[in-house]
Amino acid sequence: MPDIGKFRALVVDRGADKKQFVEVRELTLDDLMEGDVVVRVSHSTVNYKDGLAITGKLPVVRRFPMIPGIDLVGEVVSSESPAFNSGDTVILNGWGVGEGHYGAYAEYARVKADWLILKPKEIPAADTMAIGTAGYTAMLSVMALEHHGITPKSGPVVVTGAAGGVGSVAVSLLKKLGFDVIAVTGRAAEADYLKGLGAAEIVDREELVNPAKLLDKERWAAAIDTVGSNVLANVIAMTKAEGVVAACGNAGGMGLSTSVAPFILRGVSLIGINSVYQPRAAREEAWSRLVRDLDRDKLEAMMTTIGFDQICETAEKIVDGQVRGRVVVEIG
Repeated sequence: MPDIGKFRALVVDRGADKKQFVEVRELTLDDLMEGDVVVRVSHSTVNYKDGLAITGKLPVVRRFPMIPGIDLVGEVVSSESPAFNSGDTVILNGWGVGEGHYGAYAEYARVKADWLILKPKEIPAADTMAIGTAGYTAMLSVMALEHHGITPKSGPVVVTGAAGGVGSVAVSLLKKLGFDVIAVTGRAAEADYLKGLGAAEIVDREELVNPAKLLDKERWAAAIDTVGSNVLANVIAMTKAEGVVAACGNAGGMGLSTSVAPFILRGVSLIGINSVYQPRAAREEAWSRLVRDLDRDKLEAMMTTIGFDQICETAEKIVDGQVRGRVVVEIG
């Protein structure tokens, strides 16, 4: 085990009054949780789930204390697994890291080899976190639509929460693949941004926030939904016959009030996207597709870089819907 001394970590904890607080602490490797690979973290990101973990607005953190941060990229400094060697650059997305296992907002992380993949050589480390779980989830969603027969000839694809992390990458990916993209957003000021990513049409989220009809006018062949609740219910009701809806987020709430009508009268399919627990082969396939299909110029347009000391304020902003695109955190 390398002797690296003390390093800083952002820690979420609870006081005697059970109230959550966040502070920076100095830790050593002995303070970290179990795992067979130690990684020197270079970059992370701030996802919506990270925002919830830090603000405590939903019970994302499953044990205290906790180092949040569900995504990381960095260099292996020691490995007890034959899958990785010292000096390898690796990516981690999900697997309960930052929720039940110490996460990315520290200069070092000890994790399980099964959770890691090698960083694709074609992508700089910072860009992998510009993609992060959000972009990886967007790619899984696109792949699910393709798997269920959706092609550009099927018709337009709607993306909800389009100015957010998952939505921004989804819009860009779909455009690159030849789809007509309809972007739904509650932020009218982001229309030019979304059109720059490839959206052909912008829909005001207010059109989709009221309780859904059993069936509504057919508007799109497929959808990637990051919002849930009434927005998802309306998206389903407006999906064309034999269309497919990939549900991958709950920024608008966990509830879903709909009916069987779209499913049995139009043959609509609702597909759930689980980006947290995917086997290595599936993650490697998604990342290889991101290398191939994501327009790197568009990625630069949706990317903002912050320092370690800006994580908490960015977490507040992302939960309040004030963050556009993707945030890269320079850790090390």
